Amino acid sequence: MEPDALQANIRLARAGRPEGYQALLAAYGARLYGYFLRVTGNSHDAEDLLGEVMLRLVRTLHKYDERGRFEPWLFRIAANLIRDRFRRRKVAPVPLSLSGKTDGGIEVLETLQAPSPPADARLLAKEAGEQLAEALASLDETTRNMIVLRHFGEMSFAEIAKTMNCPLGTALAKVHRGLRALRGKLAPPD
Repeated sequence: MEPDALQANIRLARAGRPEGYQALLAAYGARLYGYFLRVTGNSHDAEDLLGEVMLRLVRTLHKYDERGRFEPWLFRIAANLIRDRFRRRKVAPVPLSLSGKTDGGIEVLETLQAPSPPADARLLAKEAGEQLAEALASLDETTRNMIVLRHFGEMSFAEIAKTMNCPLGTALAKVHRGLRALRGKLAPPD
């Protein structure tokens, strides 16, 4: 969203106008949902968290400092919601499995592939997805969240650092080490 349009929509939302919130949801909803889905591995939880983040936005938008960037502020709210949910449940996040079915009974792998791939390509993609999910699950929660924010949330390292409330160097190092660990786990045996 363009900065001028963002500021206009924030002003509308602060004034209690639904079109301001609708525009913010339209601009950031898909990325937030994808982030929640990747971290929780469950579409119902992702939908619940998206609803919670919108409620939090309604309650806390007046606290947003317009001198800062809106996106890291919003994703920090999202990251805190995830952290709180897992603390309450006392379970580790489960990365989205690329094998199996969604809650609607659709093969997850099929929703991510181009139409009519060769059978062996589908099998290889399924195996690769399972390996990636397993490798992601082996990372600590903070590193996994940072990698998901970087590669799915399309956030810069500065935005990740602000979202996760850590120094820029820490965000860079954790993502770099996490990706190196993933490459090591996913590298074909020699």
